[in-house]
Amino acid sequence: MRVVSGTCKGRPLKAVPGNTTRPTTDKVKEALFNMIGPYFDGGIGLDLFAGSGGLGLEGLSRGLEKVIFIDRESRAIQVIQENIRVCKFEGQSEVYRNDAERALKALIKRELTFDYIFLDPPYKKQQLVSLMEKMEKQDLVKPDGVIVCEHSFDVELPQTVGRFNQIKHEKYGIIAVTIYSNSSES
Repeated sequence: MRVVSGTCKGRPLKAVPGNTTRPTTDKVKEALFNMIGPYFDGGIGLDLFAGSGGLGLEGLSRGLEKVIFIDRESRAIQVIQENIRVCKFEGQSEVYRNDAERALKALIKRELTFDYIFLDPPYKKQQLVSLMEKMEKQDLVKPDGVIVCEHSFDVELPQTVGRFNQIKHEKYGIIAVTIYSNSSES
């Protein structure tokens, strides 16, 4: 596992020990970022089920100005912090140990909004639609912001979730990536 492109291209990343997290493969990560970028001129990202932090770090390497990493596992938090140090993104990162629901409440209280949100929850506990509904209700996604969902290939997500419209859907073996754009006019 490594950073695929950008300022940290080729930098190896640590994985979370054990089998509770499933890191996004480099092939899927590259395809995903080619769909939404491939490079950015600033912007704020949220890596909500961060695991090793690979998606958020890839975003920083490709030009995001800041990423908030959230995971509920303490081992994952340690690995994220190590990977951030290796990539020298300490000043552009915030890392929190929390579950998704509580994390969203904390982000809402801070009145934060995001250009890019990466959702890669455990496949057996998918709650992508309900999470996106909460994000829409609380205006967590900036107008024209993007939500990237990584999920099992056999999960079919709806074409729209509130103001979020599906703009891409690709399958890579047992993994699928579905991307939504916020078509908010507010």
